[in-house]
Amino acid sequence: MEEAHSPSRRGQSRCGGALVSPVLMASFLGGCAGGAPSLVIFGAYFPAWLLSAIIGVLGALCARTAIGAARLDPPYLLFVCVAVGIIVGSLFWLMLYGR
Repeated sequence: MEEAHSPSRRGQSRCGGALVSPVLMASFLGGCAGGAPSLVIFGAYFPAWLLSAIIGVLGALCARTAIGAARLDPPYLLFVCVAVGIIVGSLFWLMLYGR
């Protein structure tokens, strides 16, 4: 007698009450086969997201400088600067590699 939480068939698992076959699960990973965009810097390959992260950090530093120059004191300055950095890095990524 099978238990309620065990897979009903070999090679298939229960996911939210529906049977999910390994072929269907593997089809969701099909978009990962293309490889990540990379940049050649001084003869070495670097992932493009690393450049976007550096641009995001620079954007956060610029936002911190601008907030300090305007003599503003938001209550959650760290979260504001992190949000600005994420937005700047994401927009940079979308402008270069977005479709």
